[in-house]
Amino acid sequence: MATASSSFPRPIGTRQRFSALLAATALGVYLLLIIGATTSLTNAASACSTWPMCHAPADPLSQTELAIAWGHRIAAVLVGLLVAATAISAVLGDVSTRVRGAVLVGAVLYVVQVGVGAVTATVGPAAIVPGLHLTLGVVTFTAIVLALAWDLEIATGSENDTIEAEPLEEADPEAGTPAPRTLPDGRLARARLTAFAYFKMMKPRLMWLLCLVAAAGMALAAGPALTADVIVATLGGGVLAIGASGTFNHVLERDVDQQMSRTADRPLATDLIPVRNALAFGGLLTVASLAVFLTINALAAALGLAAIVFYSVVYTLVLKPNTVQNTVIGGLAGALPALIGWAAVTNEIGLPALALAGVIFLWTPAHFYNLALAYKDDYARGGFPMMPVVRGETETRKHIIYYIAATLVGTIGLAWITDLGAIYAATVALFGGIFLWAAVDLHFEQTEAAAFRSFHASNAFLGAVLVAVLVDALVV
Repeated sequence: MATASSSFPRPIGTRQRFSALLAATALGVYLLLIIGATTSLTNAASACSTWPMCHAPADPLSQTELAIAWGHRIAAVLVGLLVAATAISAVLGDVSTRVRGAVLVGAVLYVVQVGVGAVTATVGPAAIVPGLHLTLGVVTFTAIVLALAWDLEIATGSENDTIEAEPLEEADPEAGTPAPRTLPDGRLARARLTAFAYFKMMKPRLMWLLCLVAAAGMALAAGPALTADVIVATLGGGVLAIGASGTFNHVLERDVDQQMSRTADRPLATDLIPVRNALAFGGLLTVASLAVFLTINALAAALGLAAIVFYSVVYTLVLKPNTVQNTVIGGLAGALPALIGWAAVTNEIGLPALALAGVIFLWTPAHFYNLALAYKDDYARGGFPMMPVVRGETETRKHIIYYIAATLVGTIGLAWITDLGAIYAATVALFGGIFLWAAVDLHFEQTEAAAFRSFHASNAFLGAVLVAVLVDALVV
Protein backbone atom coordinates (compact mmCIF):
# COMPACT_ATOMS: atom_id res chain seq x y z
CA MET A 1 0.00 0.00 0.00
CA ALA A 2 1.61 3.25 -1.13
CA THR A 3 1.18 5.97 1.42
CA ALA A 4 4.30 8.01 0.89
CA SER A 5 5.78 10.11 -1.88
CA SER A 6 8.70 12.52 -2.00
CA SER A 7 7.12 14.55 -4.81
CA PHE A 8 5.22 17.03 -2.65
CA PRO A 9 6.47 20.44 -1.54
CA ARG A 10 7.45 20.93 2.06
CA PRO A 11 6.00 20.80 4.65
CA ILE A 12 3.62 18.34 2.94
CA GLY A 13 6.29 15.90 1.79
CA THR A 14 4.20 12.69 1.69
CA ARG A 15 1.01 11.57 0.04
CA GLN A 16 -0.49 10.71 3.42
CA ARG A 17 0.02 14.30 4.56
CA PHE A 18 -1.50 15.56 1.33
CA SER A 19 -4.57 13.41 1.98
CA ALA A 20 -4.75 14.86 5.48
CA LEU A 21 -4.52 18.37 4.02
CA LEU A 22 -7.35 17.59 1.61
CA ALA A 23 -9.46 16.26 4.48
CA ALA A 24 -8.76 19.36 6.57
CA THR A 25 -9.65 21.60 3.62
CA ALA A 26 -12.92 19.74 3.04
CA LEU A 27 -13.80 20.10 6.71
CA GLY A 28 -12.90 23.78 6.59
CA VAL A 29 -15.13 24.46 3.59
CA TYR A 30 -17.94 22.51 5.26
CA LEU A 31 -17.54 24.47 8.49
CA LEU A 32 -17.65 27.70 6.50
CA LEU A 33 -20.90 26.57 4.85
CA ILE A 34 -22.43 25.90 8.26
CA ILE A 35 -21.31 29.29 9.58
CA GLY A 36 -22.63 30.93 6.43
CA ALA A 37 -26.01 29.26 6.87
CA THR A 38 -26.13 30.43 10.48
CA THR A 39 -25.17 33.95 9.41
CA SER A 40 -27.99 34.03 6.90
CA LEU A 41 -30.62 32.54 9.23
CA THR A 42 -29.80 34.96 12.05
CA ASN A 43 -29.61 37.94 9.66
CA ALA A 44 -26.12 38.52 11.03
CA ALA A 45 -24.88 39.50 7.57
CA SER A 46 -26.60 42.87 7.98
CA ALA A 47 -24.31 43.55 10.93
CA CYS A 48 -21.47 44.19 8.46
CA SER A 49 -22.07 46.59 5.57
CA THR A 50 -18.44 46.81 4.43
CA TRP A 51 -15.86 44.38 3.06
CA PRO A 52 -13.30 42.95 3.80
CA MET A 53 -13.40 44.56 7.24
CA CYS A 54 -16.60 44.43 9.26
CA HIS A 55 -17.88 47.86 10.30
CA ALA A 56 -21.14 47.81 12.18
CA PRO A 57 -23.93 50.07 10.86
CA ALA A 58 -25.08 53.17 12.71
CA ASP A 59 -27.89 51.18 14.30
CA PRO A 60 -25.99 47.99 15.11
CA LEU A 61 -27.61 44.65 15.67
CA SER A 62 -26.94 42.50 18.72
CA GLN A 63 -23.42 41.63 19.76
CA THR A 64 -24.19 37.97 19.02
CA GLU A 65 -25.04 38.74 15.39
CA LEU A 66 -21.94 40.90 15.07
CA ALA A 67 -19.81 38.06 16.47
CA ILE A 68 -21.35 35.59 13.99
CA ALA A 69 -20.61 37.95 11.10
CA TRP A 70 -17.01 38.42 12.24
CA GLY A 71 -16.66 34.66 12.70
CA HIS A 72 -17.81 34.14 9.12
CA ARG A 73 -15.21 36.60 7.81
CA ILE A 74 -12.36 35.12 9.88
CA ALA A 75 -13.31 31.56 8.95
CA ALA A 76 -13.32 32.54 5.27
CA VAL A 77 -9.73 33.79 5.56
CA LEU A 78 -8.50 30.67 7.37
CA VAL A 79 -10.26 28.32 4.98
CA GLY A 80 -8.94 30.34 2.06
CA LEU A 81 -5.39 29.67 3.28
CA LEU A 82 -6.16 25.95 3.42
CA VAL A 83 -7.60 26.01 -0.09
CA ALA A 84 -4.54 27.88 -1.38
CA ALA A 85 -2.13 25.44 0.31
CA THR A 86 -4.02 22.48 -1.14
CA ALA A 87 -4.05 23.97 -4.63
CA ILE A 88 -0.30 24.68 -4.54
CA SER A 89 0.43 21.16 -3.27
CA ALA A 90 -1.78 19.66 -5.99
CA VAL A 91 0.00 21.64 -8.73
CA LEU A 92 3.51 20.87 -7.50
CA GLY A 93 2.89 17.39 -6.10
CA ASP A 94 2.56 13.91 -7.55
CA VAL A 95 -1.20 13.67 -7.96
CA SER A 96 -3.47 12.39 -10.70
CA THR A 97 -4.92 14.67 -13.32
CA ARG A 98 -8.47 14.40 -11.98
CA VAL A 99 -7.38 15.12 -8.39
CA ARG A 100 -5.45 18.19 -9.52
CA GLY A 101 -8.36 19.31 -11.70
CA ALA A 102 -10.90 18.92 -8.90
CA VAL A 103 -8.72 20.87 -6.45
CA LEU A 104 -8.17 23.71 -8.93
CA VAL A 105 -11.88 23.88 -9.75
CA GLY A 106 -12.60 24.11 -6.03
CA ALA A 107 -9.98 26.83 -5.56
CA VAL A 108 -11.32 28.94 -8.45
CA LEU A 109 -14.90 28.58 -7.23
CA TYR A 110 -13.82 29.56 -3.74
CA VAL A 111 -12.40 32.83 -5.07
CA VAL A 112 -15.62 33.44 -7.01
CA GLN A 113 -17.65 32.70 -3.90
CA VAL A 114 -15.61 35.23 -1.90
CA GLY A 115 -16.35 37.80 -4.60
CA VAL A 116 -20.06 37.06 -4.44
CA GLY A 117 -19.91 37.43 -0.66
CA ALA A 118 -18.18 40.79 -1.00
CA VAL A 119 -20.85 42.07 -3.39
CA THR A 120 -23.60 40.82 -1.10
CA ALA A 121 -22.04 42.57 1.91
CA THR A 122 -21.46 45.94 0.23
CA VAL A 123 -24.37 46.21 -2.20
CA GLY A 124 -26.96 43.97 -0.56
CA PRO A 125 -28.41 40.54 -1.18
CA ALA A 126 -30.73 41.90 -3.87
CA ALA A 127 -27.70 42.39 -6.16
CA ILE A 128 -27.00 38.66 -6.29
CA VAL A 129 -29.08 35.77 -7.60
CA PRO A 130 -30.73 34.16 -4.55
CA GLY A 131 -28.85 31.08 -3.36
CA LEU A 132 -25.79 31.72 -5.57
CA HIS A 133 -23.41 32.13 -2.62
CA LEU A 134 -24.58 28.86 -1.03
CA THR A 135 -24.52 27.00 -4.35
CA LEU A 136 -20.94 28.03 -5.03
CA GLY A 137 -19.98 26.86 -1.54
CA VAL A 138 -21.64 23.48 -2.02
CA VAL A 139 -19.97 22.95 -5.40
CA THR A 140 -16.60 23.95 -3.91
CA PHE A 141 -17.08 21.47 -1.07
CA THR A 142 -18.07 18.76 -3.56
CA ALA A 143 -14.97 19.36 -5.68
CA ILE A 144 -12.63 19.13 -2.68
CA VAL A 145 -14.32 15.95 -1.39
CA LEU A 146 -14.10 14.33 -4.82
CA ALA A 147 -10.40 15.14 -4.88
CA LEU A 148 -10.06 13.62 -1.41
CA ALA A 149 -11.88 10.40 -2.36
CA TRP A 150 -9.87 9.99 -5.57
CA ASP A 151 -6.57 10.71 -3.85
CA LEU A 152 -7.31 8.21 -1.08
CA GLU A 153 -8.17 5.62 -3.71
CA ILE A 154 -4.73 6.06 -5.26
CA ALA A 155 -2.89 6.24 -1.96
CA THR A 156 -4.49 3.28 -0.20
CA GLY A 157 -6.45 1.24 -2.75
CA SER A 158 -5.90 -2.10 -4.43
CA GLU A 159 -6.78 -2.97 -8.00
CA ASN A 160 -8.80 -6.09 -7.23
CA ASP A 161 -9.99 -6.66 -3.69
CA THR A 162 -13.43 -8.10 -4.33
CA ILE A 163 -14.55 -11.21 -2.44
CA GLU A 164 -15.82 -14.25 -4.25
CA ALA A 165 -19.24 -15.06 -2.86
CA GLU A 166 -19.31 -18.58 -1.47
CA PRO A 167 -22.38 -20.76 -2.06
CA LEU A 168 -24.53 -21.57 0.94
CA GLU A 169 -23.28 -24.64 2.72
CA GLU A 170 -25.43 -27.70 2.31
CA ALA A 171 -26.06 -30.14 5.10
CA ASP A 172 -23.81 -33.19 5.12
CA PRO A 173 -26.03 -36.31 5.11
CA GLU A 174 -23.27 -38.31 6.82
CA ALA A 175 -23.03 -35.84 9.67
CA GLY A 176 -26.36 -36.98 11.12
CA THR A 177 -29.02 -34.86 12.74
CA PRO A 178 -27.67 -31.93 14.75
CA ALA A 179 -28.08 -32.17 18.47
CA PRO A 180 -31.29 -30.52 19.67
CA ARG A 181 -30.99 -27.19 21.40
CA THR A 182 -30.89 -27.59 25.16
CA LEU A 183 -33.26 -25.39 27.14
CA PRO A 184 -33.16 -24.55 30.83
CA ASP A 185 -35.05 -26.93 33.10
CA GLY A 186 -36.83 -24.32 35.22
CA ARG A 187 -40.04 -22.75 33.93
CA LEU A 188 -38.98 -19.25 34.88
CA ALA A 189 -35.62 -19.59 33.15
CA ARG A 190 -37.27 -20.96 30.01
CA ALA A 191 -39.83 -18.16 30.05
CA ARG A 192 -37.07 -15.58 30.35
CA LEU A 193 -35.13 -17.11 27.47
CA THR A 194 -38.22 -17.21 25.26
CA ALA A 195 -39.26 -13.66 26.15
CA PHE A 196 -35.77 -12.38 25.35
CA ALA A 197 -35.87 -14.25 22.02
CA TYR A 198 -39.08 -12.47 21.04
CA PHE A 199 -37.59 -9.17 22.14
CA LYS A 200 -34.45 -9.84 20.11
CA MET A 201 -36.54 -10.49 16.98
CA MET A 202 -37.85 -6.92 17.27
CA LYS A 203 -34.30 -5.57 16.63
CA PRO A 204 -34.24 -3.24 19.67
CA ARG A 205 -30.88 -1.77 18.65
CA LEU A 206 -32.59 0.02 15.76
CA MET A 207 -35.32 1.50 17.90
CA TRP A 208 -33.48 4.32 19.67
CA LEU A 209 -32.15 5.87 16.47
CA LEU A 210 -35.35 5.50 14.44
CA CYS A 211 -37.40 6.88 17.34
CA LEU A 212 -35.03 9.86 17.42
CA VAL A 213 -35.68 10.37 13.70
CA ALA A 214 -39.45 10.39 14.28
CA ALA A 215 -39.05 12.68 17.29
CA ALA A 216 -37.01 15.12 15.20
CA GLY A 217 -39.75 15.12 12.56
CA MET A 218 -42.35 15.90 15.21
CA ALA A 219 -40.21 18.66 16.73
CA LEU A 220 -39.67 20.35 13.36
CA ALA A 221 -43.41 20.26 12.70
CA ALA A 222 -44.71 21.44 16.07
CA GLY A 223 -41.85 23.19 17.87
CA PRO A 224 -42.52 23.93 21.55
CA ALA A 225 -46.24 23.25 20.97
CA LEU A 226 -45.60 19.50 20.66
CA THR A 227 -47.92 17.60 23.01
CA ALA A 228 -47.20 14.51 25.11
CA ASP A 229 -50.06 12.43 23.66
CA VAL A 230 -48.72 12.84 20.11
CA ILE A 231 -45.21 11.94 21.25
CA VAL A 232 -46.35 8.78 23.08
CA ALA A 233 -48.61 7.59 20.25
CA THR A 234 -46.06 8.26 17.50
CA LEU A 235 -43.12 6.67 19.27
CA GLY A 236 -45.27 3.79 20.53
CA GLY A 237 -46.55 3.04 17.04
CA GLY A 238 -43.02 3.39 15.72
CA VAL A 239 -41.57 0.91 18.21
CA LEU A 240 -44.25 -1.61 17.28
CA ALA A 241 -43.63 -1.04 13.55
CA ILE A 242 -39.88 -1.54 13.98
CA GLY A 243 -40.56 -4.70 15.96
CA ALA A 244 -42.84 -6.05 13.24
CA SER A 245 -40.28 -5.28 10.51
CA GLY A 246 -37.49 -6.92 12.47
CA THR A 247 -39.56 -10.02 13.18
CA PHE A 248 -40.49 -10.54 9.53
CA ASN A 249 -36.83 -9.98 8.60
CA HIS A 250 -35.80 -12.74 11.02
CA VAL A 251 -38.38 -15.09 9.50
CA LEU A 252 -37.38 -14.44 5.89
CA GLU A 253 -33.62 -14.66 6.50
CA ARG A 254 -33.59 -17.58 8.95
CA ASP A 255 -31.82 -19.96 6.55
CA VAL A 256 -29.18 -17.47 5.49
CA ASP A 257 -28.64 -16.39 9.11
CA GLN A 258 -27.34 -19.89 9.84
CA GLN A 259 -24.49 -19.33 7.38
CA MET A 260 -23.25 -16.10 8.95
CA SER A 261 -21.40 -15.97 12.25
CA ARG A 262 -22.93 -12.57 13.07
CA THR A 263 -26.48 -13.90 12.85
CA ALA A 264 -26.14 -17.62 13.58
CA ASP A 265 -27.50 -17.22 17.11
CA ARG A 266 -30.75 -15.50 16.10
CA PRO A 267 -33.89 -17.10 17.55
CA LEU A 268 -35.21 -18.54 14.28
CA ALA A 269 -31.78 -19.57 13.04
CA THR A 270 -31.43 -21.71 16.18
CA ASP A 271 -35.05 -22.94 16.10
CA LEU A 272 -35.69 -21.39 19.48
CA ILE A 273 -38.97 -19.95 18.20
CA PRO A 274 -41.18 -21.74 15.63
CA VAL A 275 -41.73 -19.91 12.35
CA ARG A 276 -45.52 -19.90 12.75
CA ASN A 277 -45.19 -18.26 16.17
CA ALA A 278 -42.83 -15.62 14.79
CA LEU A 279 -45.21 -14.85 11.91
CA ALA A 280 -48.11 -14.55 14.33
CA PHE A 281 -46.02 -12.27 16.54
CA GLY A 282 -45.05 -10.07 13.59
CA GLY A 283 -48.66 -9.87 12.48
CA LEU A 284 -49.78 -8.92 15.98
CA LEU A 285 -47.16 -6.16 16.15
CA THR A 286 -48.27 -4.86 12.75
CA VAL A 287 -51.91 -4.67 13.75
CA ALA A 288 -51.01 -3.05 17.07
CA SER A 289 -48.79 -0.51 15.33
CA LEU A 290 -51.52 0.49 12.87
CA ALA A 291 -54.06 0.72 15.68
CA VAL A 292 -51.83 3.11 17.62
CA PHE A 293 -51.03 5.22 14.55
CA LEU A 294 -54.74 5.46 13.69
CA THR A 295 -55.33 7.22 17.01
CA ILE A 296 -53.28 10.07 15.45
CA ASN A 297 -54.31 10.10 11.78
CA ALA A 298 -54.63 7.84 8.74
CA LEU A 299 -51.55 9.27 7.00
CA ALA A 300 -49.27 8.29 9.87
CA ALA A 301 -50.79 4.78 9.81
CA ALA A 302 -50.30 4.49 6.04
CA LEU A 303 -46.67 5.56 6.32
CA GLY A 304 -46.13 3.13 9.19
CA LEU A 305 -47.52 0.27 7.12
CA ALA A 306 -45.37 1.35 4.17
CA ALA A 307 -42.28 1.21 6.40
CA ILE A 308 -43.09 -2.33 7.53
CA VAL A 309 -43.78 -3.58 4.00
CA PHE A 310 -40.76 -1.84 2.51
CA TYR A 311 -38.27 -3.23 5.04
CA SER A 312 -39.81 -6.69 5.31
CA VAL A 313 -40.59 -7.34 1.65
CA VAL A 314 -38.87 -4.85 -0.67
CA TYR A 315 -35.57 -4.63 1.18
CA THR A 316 -35.30 -8.13 2.67
CA LEU A 317 -36.65 -10.16 -0.27
CA VAL A 318 -35.93 -8.01 -3.33
CA LEU A 319 -33.06 -5.61 -2.71
CA LYS A 320 -30.72 -7.24 -0.20
CA PRO A 321 -30.13 -10.56 -2.01
CA ASN A 322 -30.19 -9.19 -5.57
CA THR A 323 -28.45 -5.83 -5.98
CA VAL A 324 -25.32 -4.09 -4.78
CA GLN A 325 -27.47 -0.98 -4.34
CA ASN A 326 -29.49 -2.69 -1.60
CA THR A 327 -28.17 -0.42 1.14
CA VAL A 328 -28.65 2.75 -0.90
CA ILE A 329 -32.28 2.09 -1.86
CA GLY A 330 -32.94 0.46 1.49
CA GLY A 331 -32.19 3.79 3.14
CA LEU A 332 -35.80 4.71 2.39
CA ALA A 333 -36.86 2.48 5.29
CA GLY A 334 -34.84 4.54 7.74
CA ALA A 335 -36.03 7.81 6.21
CA LEU A 336 -39.75 7.07 6.59
CA PRO A 337 -39.86 7.77 10.38
CA ALA A 338 -39.04 11.42 9.61
CA LEU A 339 -42.17 11.61 7.46
CA ILE A 340 -44.20 9.73 10.07
CA GLY A 341 -43.17 12.18 12.79
CA TRP A 342 -44.11 15.19 10.67
CA ALA A 343 -47.38 13.62 9.49
CA ALA A 344 -48.35 12.77 13.07
CA VAL A 345 -48.41 16.51 13.84
CA THR A 346 -49.61 18.04 10.57
CA ASN A 347 -51.45 15.23 8.75
CA GLU A 348 -49.41 16.04 5.66
CA ILE A 349 -45.86 15.73 4.31
CA GLY A 350 -43.93 19.00 4.32
CA LEU A 351 -40.63 20.15 2.83
CA PRO A 352 -38.72 20.13 6.17
CA ALA A 353 -39.78 16.51 6.68
CA LEU A 354 -38.50 15.61 3.21
CA ALA A 355 -35.23 17.40 3.93
CA LEU A 356 -34.76 15.48 7.18
CA ALA A 357 -35.66 12.23 5.42
CA GLY A 358 -33.09 13.10 2.76
CA VAL A 359 -30.37 13.43 5.39
CA ILE A 360 -31.24 9.98 6.78
CA PHE A 361 -31.38 8.47 3.30
CA LEU A 362 -27.93 9.81 2.36
CA TRP A 363 -26.44 8.88 5.73
CA THR A 364 -27.50 5.22 5.52
CA PRO A 365 -24.89 4.01 2.95
CA ALA A 366 -22.12 5.99 4.67
CA HIS A 367 -23.16 4.28 7.90
CA PHE A 368 -23.84 0.73 6.72
CA TYR A 369 -20.89 0.36 4.33
CA ASN A 370 -18.63 0.39 7.40
CA LEU A 371 -20.53 -2.59 8.79
CA ALA A 372 -20.34 -4.28 5.40
CA LEU A 373 -16.54 -3.89 5.48
CA ALA A 374 -16.31 -5.30 9.00
CA TYR A 375 -18.47 -8.34 8.10
CA LYS A 376 -17.49 -8.72 4.45
CA ASP A 377 -16.62 -12.41 4.77
CA ASP A 378 -19.90 -13.09 6.53
CA TYR A 379 -21.88 -11.42 3.76
CA ALA A 380 -19.91 -13.37 1.15
CA ARG A 381 -20.82 -16.63 2.89
CA GLY A 382 -24.45 -15.56 3.00
CA GLY A 383 -24.43 -14.77 -0.72
CA PHE A 384 -25.41 -11.12 -0.27
CA PRO A 385 -24.06 -8.76 -2.99
CA MET A 386 -22.81 -6.12 -0.58
CA MET A 387 -20.49 -3.42 -1.89
CA PRO A 388 -17.21 -4.90 -0.51
CA VAL A 389 -18.12 -8.34 -1.87
CA VAL A 390 -19.05 -7.22 -5.39
CA ARG A 391 -16.93 -4.13 -5.99
CA GLY A 392 -14.20 -4.45 -3.41
CA GLU A 393 -13.04 -2.69 -0.29
CA THR A 394 -11.36 0.18 -2.15
CA GLU A 395 -14.57 1.12 -3.96
CA THR A 396 -16.56 0.79 -0.74
CA ARG A 397 -14.27 3.12 1.20
CA LYS A 398 -14.46 5.65 -1.63
CA HIS A 399 -18.27 5.52 -1.59
CA ILE A 400 -18.26 6.10 2.16
CA ILE A 401 -16.54 9.43 1.50
CA TYR A 402 -19.02 10.23 -1.27
CA TYR A 403 -22.04 9.60 0.94
CA ILE A 404 -20.59 11.41 3.94
CA ALA A 405 -20.16 14.47 1.72
CA ALA A 406 -23.72 14.11 0.42
CA THR A 407 -25.00 13.77 4.00
CA LEU A 408 -23.16 16.90 5.10
CA VAL A 409 -24.62 18.84 2.18
CA GLY A 410 -28.02 17.51 3.22
CA THR A 411 -27.57 18.87 6.74
CA ILE A 412 -26.82 22.28 5.27
CA GLY A 413 -29.99 22.11 3.17
CA LEU A 414 -31.98 21.18 6.29
CA ALA A 415 -30.57 24.24 8.09
CA TRP A 416 -31.60 26.55 5.23
CA ILE A 417 -35.12 25.13 4.99
CA THR A 418 -35.84 25.21 8.72
CA ASP A 419 -35.21 27.67 11.55
CA LEU A 420 -32.50 25.56 13.19
CA GLY A 421 -29.82 27.70 14.78
CA ALA A 422 -26.39 27.76 16.38
CA ILE A 423 -26.70 24.56 18.42
CA TYR A 424 -27.53 22.56 15.31
CA ALA A 425 -24.76 24.27 13.32
CA ALA A 426 -22.10 23.57 15.96
CA THR A 427 -23.22 19.97 16.34
CA VAL A 428 -23.18 19.05 12.65
CA ALA A 429 -19.82 20.77 12.20
CA LEU A 430 -18.19 18.94 15.14
CA PHE A 431 -19.64 15.47 14.61
CA GLY A 432 -19.52 15.75 10.82
CA GLY A 433 -15.80 16.40 11.14
CA ILE A 434 -15.36 13.38 13.40
CA PHE A 435 -17.30 11.18 10.99
CA LEU A 436 -15.29 12.30 7.96
CA TRP A 437 -11.98 11.97 9.79
CA ALA A 438 -12.85 8.42 10.92
CA ALA A 439 -13.60 7.51 7.30
CA VAL A 440 -10.26 8.94 6.15
CA ASP A 441 -8.48 7.00 8.91
CA LEU A 442 -10.26 3.84 7.68
CA HIS A 443 -8.55 4.24 4.30
CA PHE A 444 -5.10 4.08 5.85
CA GLU A 445 -5.69 1.53 8.61
CA GLN A 446 -8.03 -0.84 6.70
CA THR A 447 -8.83 -3.06 9.68
CA GLU A 448 -12.04 -4.36 11.22
CA ALA A 449 -11.40 -2.11 14.22
CA ALA A 450 -11.13 0.96 11.97
CA ALA A 451 -14.37 -0.01 10.20
CA PHE A 452 -16.16 -0.26 13.55
CA ARG A 453 -14.74 3.13 14.64
CA SER A 454 -16.13 4.70 11.49
CA PHE A 455 -19.42 2.84 12.06
CA HIS A 456 -19.70 4.18 15.61
CA ALA A 457 -18.72 7.66 14.42
CA SER A 458 -21.64 7.52 11.98
CA ASN A 459 -24.02 6.57 14.81
CA ALA A 460 -22.66 9.37 16.99
CA PHE A 461 -23.04 11.86 14.14
CA LEU A 462 -26.67 11.10 13.41
CA GLY A 463 -27.63 10.77 17.06
CA ALA A 464 -26.03 14.10 17.91
CA VAL A 465 -27.60 15.85 14.90
CA LEU A 466 -31.06 14.56 15.79
CA VAL A 467 -30.68 15.64 19.41
CA ALA A 468 -29.55 19.07 18.21
CA VAL A 469 -32.66 19.29 16.01
CA LEU A 470 -34.80 18.49 19.04
CA VAL A 471 -33.08 21.07 21.24
CA ASP A 472 -33.13 23.81 18.61
CA ALA A 473 -36.77 23.14 17.67
CA LEU A 474 -38.21 22.60 21.15
CA VAL A 475 -36.13 24.71 23.51
CA VAL A 476 -34.34 27.54 21.76
